Amino acid sequence: MTVNGWSTEQIPDLSGRTFVVTGATAGLGLVTTRALAARGARVVLAVRDEERGRRVAADIATTRPGVDLEVRRIDLADLDSVRKFADGMHADHSRVDVLINNAGVMALPRTLSPQGHEVQFATNHLGHFALTGLLLDLLLAGRDPRVVTVTSVNHRQATMRFADPTGERGYSPMGFYNTSKLANAIFGYELHRRLSTVASPLGSFLAHPGYTATNLQSAATTPIWRLLLGRIGNPLLAQPVDRGVWPQLFAATDPGAQPGQLVGPGGPGELRGHPAPAKLSTAATDPEHGRRLWELSEQATGVRFGSLRPTS
Repeated sequence: MTVNGWSTEQIPDLSGRTFVVTGATAGLGLVTTRALAARGARVVLAVRDEERGRRVAADIATTRPGVDLEVRRIDLADLDSVRKFADGMHADHSRVDVLINNAGVMALPRTLSPQGHEVQFATNHLGHFALTGLLLDLLLAGRDPRVVTVTSVNHRQATMRFADPTGERGYSPMGFYNTSKLANAIFGYELHRRLSTVASPLGSFLAHPGYTATNLQSAATTPIWRLLLGRIGNPLLAQPVDRGVWPQLFAATDPGAQPGQLVGPGGPGELRGHPAPAKLSTAATDPEHGRRLWELSEQATGVRFGSLRPTS
């Protein structure tokens, strides 16, 4: 995969294509939505705060008259909400061309979701696993269909907590965030492996934004992480959001993007810069990790991916 200084100016015409973007009201999701709409895409803003989503859509429409935006509520931490969102999509759409699994939370105190899962793992991974599976038939009906799962460079620091996924026997806010981002990486790569096994037209792509100044860091609810990530790290190290979205937009739209490839910033440490091939950890590509996470996710969500048979 050759990127060669790619930026949003290289996004092709997206007229007639439908994108679903989770977490579309702020940070990477908001800028992603703006960029897609600017190239003519129909964008479904999958958001937890519906009123805020409507304000975002109205704001985009002021500079892009005639833009095709749709706001739908989803709380990725609540699997009932994910199913309701998917039901609504099936009622109103015959296909989805690209799903961008972007939304995330970071460094939260230990909290359980309505279904009893650790909330960072539930929001960042389980909700997106379920959403992808529930929209699978709409994606398979899409044109050049893609799933883009957004992970983090932090996935390389993490281990999967298969024996204690809720943190009952030990919990650290940042440790469980890192685990959730490793789960994103494992899921995206394992989905690619399974899609490839059945020669599916659907592609699974991975992206990470490097170190980007978003509300994710400053919204961390643990004071020490708000200080370290938001007030200190963002001004000193982070790149602007307009550049942080480049990897996921490249993965979602560029004809040269390769399924199964992680795209990240090409600068030192993959912290900033134009999109380039990035490194997945050994844990992310390990077939046994893929199998175990897939089984855990199916059990936790009740969602199965139909014709995608397990890898050997």
